[in-house]
Amino acid sequence: MFIEINGAKLNIEVYGPEDGPVLIAHHGGGGIGSLAEPKATFGPLADMFRVVVFDARGCGLSEAVPPYSHAQWAADVDGIREWIGAEQIVVTGGSYGGFIAMEYAIAYPDRVRAMILRDTSADRVNLAIARENARNQTRVAVNWENFDRYWSGNIRDDADLKACWAELIPLYDFEYDPVESAERVEAGIYRHEAHNWCFQHNAPVYDLKPQLPALTCPTLVTVGRTDWVTPVSSAETIAALLPNAKLVVFEKSGHSPQFEEAELFQQTMRDFLAEAVPEAVAR
Repeated sequence: MFIEINGAKLNIEVYGPEDGPVLIAHHGGGGIGSLAEPKATFGPLADMFRVVVFDARGCGLSEAVPPYSHAQWAADVDGIREWIGAEQIVVTGGSYGGFIAMEYAIAYPDRVRAMILRDTSADRVNLAIARENARNQTRVAVNWENFDRYWSGNIRDDADLKACWAELIPLYDFEYDPVESAERVEAGIYRHEAHNWCFQHNAPVYDLKPQLPALTCPTLVTVGRTDWVTPVSSAETIAALLPNAKLVVFEKSGHSPQFEEAELFQQTMRDFLAEAVPEAVAR
């Protein structure tokens, strides 16, 4: 369904009991992300939670109404919280969605019951590490002109974004399956305006490290051992700064342990939530 949040029509799906505690999941990817990934990751928790997944403004099927700033995307999460009628939420996000989950917790700390982060970073240092990791890998030849255009937000149109993403996707998995990767590229929804905004405007000023120690909500920080773009060191930084964080490294995963070690990832989330939101388990 589409609902209007802060002047933009957002594509939203809701699962689980109407009286359950609310979990709102923000997808990753900026202009290449959609609700499909958080739906697959957090949808199974609908036996305990009212699970809300959505396409951020300018992404997926949602309306293109700028700005696509972190502050605006975080405000949209709070608009969704208000729309669904929850005083507090569990906020979650993977990759770029982890940026927004943390931004939300910083801007609206009283609204956050708990937080789940997956393969994300507290600052833009990971981009320099990612470039070095791309240079050192032997899985695929890198077109460095396209690589730099992608990460600097200089994509020409949606087709160009899809083509550049197809070149990068082999770097993401623990074990590369070209057929599966090609299917994921074809299944994507590409919105180059939001992507460019992320890396032209958001990334240059992104650094949450000074604010993280003030967040007291229970937080699960997860990361794949061979994640090339938001590596273990990025997750360790987040976990060290948050006073109530638990770090879990998935040893046989790259950027997507929620898929690569799905059963273990689901159990890890449930174990964390059993402590952070015990009334959900009691249901």
